Amino acid sequence: MAADKPDVPKGGNPVMAPTALLQAEIERLKAELTQAECKIAELEARADIDPLLDILNRRGFDRELARSLAYVKRYATAAALVFIDLDSFKAVNDQHGHAAGDALLKAVVARLRAHVRASDVVARLGGDEFAVLMWNLLEAPAAAKARELEDIIAQVAVAHGPTQLSVGASAGIVPLSGDATPAAIMDAADKAMYARKKERRG
Repeated sequence: MAADKPDVPKGGNPVMAPTALLQAEIERLKAELTQAECKIAELEARADIDPLLDILNRRGFDRELARSLAYVKRYATAAALVFIDLDSFKAVNDQHGHAAGDALLKAVVARLRAHVRASDVVARLGGDEFAVLMWNLLEAPAAAKARELEDIIAQVAVAHGPTQLSVGASAGIVPLSGDATPAAIMDAADKAMYARKKERRG
């Protein structure tokens, strides 16, 4: 029996069989689905990023902290959270405008990222509050690193006309515990930051 051949109309071009048409449509839809999935993944990733500073935002940091606590619990790894609040940043915005404040924030974040390891995580919690997750550091060296980061931030200066804009920083630290919840860690870090701020003022 001769093999089936596609019908050939009078014009001479073969007509695709229904099965071939269906397969082509399936392949087209698969390609569109793949593109849509890639776009969704891209949008989800961007939803975790602060658009001004290109670091994790609070949403992204909360996820990272939860993952980090699970890792610490499983592998008993030493890690610490540094909660940083910029001192007098509101005055910069009020006196010089938000564009100047944004430029100062970018400079601060650039210095922070340059002075932590690639494995550490820098995130913006909101406004002028930041977090740094530091790995393989016990509490004492982590506290020393937090003081170093305070000094580094204090050295940042951004020119705004004839004025050099700068801020201070208060950094509270809390070791990560696998038995603690993310909310408990954040609360402890927040309290440590305010205690440090009070200490610096005193």
